[in-house]
Amino acid sequence: MRNQTSNGRLWPKLKPAIIILGSLLILIWLAELADGLFFNGRLDQYGIRPRTVSGLYGILWAPFLHGGMGHVMANSMPILILGGLIILSRGIKDFLLASITILLISGLGTWLIGASGSVHIGASGLVFGFFGFLLAMAWYDRRLVNVAIAALVIFFYGSIIWGIIPRGNGISWQSHLFGLLGGGVAAWWLARPRE
Repeated sequence: MRNQTSNGRLWPKLKPAIIILGSLLILIWLAELADGLFFNGRLDQYGIRPRTVSGLYGILWAPFLHGGMGHVMANSMPILILGGLIILSRGIKDFLLASITILLISGLGTWLIGASGSVHIGASGLVFGFFGFLLAMAWYDRRLVNVAIAALVIFFYGSIIWGIIPRGNGISWQSHLFGLLGGGVAAWWLARPRE
């Protein structure tokens, strides 16, 4: 009897997480499949192009554009897991507000300091933002559940922090860095005041 009760309480929280994150991942996968099958990679030009007016539109499109299926696969599981943790611990409203904050800060930061003539694509700014949000939430809203989630996130995903270091390998460290900062800003903004 107890098992049915705990499952009955878990499903209402899991269902929206699955629908929202599943829909996001389906859009990302479909965009990359369409780009590869029908556009021969030409959609990637609509990513963030630093310091150009048309490049500002890339802030909206870049998370859906990737440099191949390997790039999509690398971002999919972290989006699902880290995004799911945010929805389960904070709810849909905070997830959506955090995601918008992360995308704007990651995109604008990349647009401001990215190399001239470069194009930045991918959802890794969102991944780094979710990572930063979960860590910063443990600091700003020091409830035990947030600290436990942050510890798990560090254990499983802590090595991604090296992605904010410029390496000259064509990977947008700018979107990683500003995504991480965007996650911290979102956590500060959405943290519940301590009593």
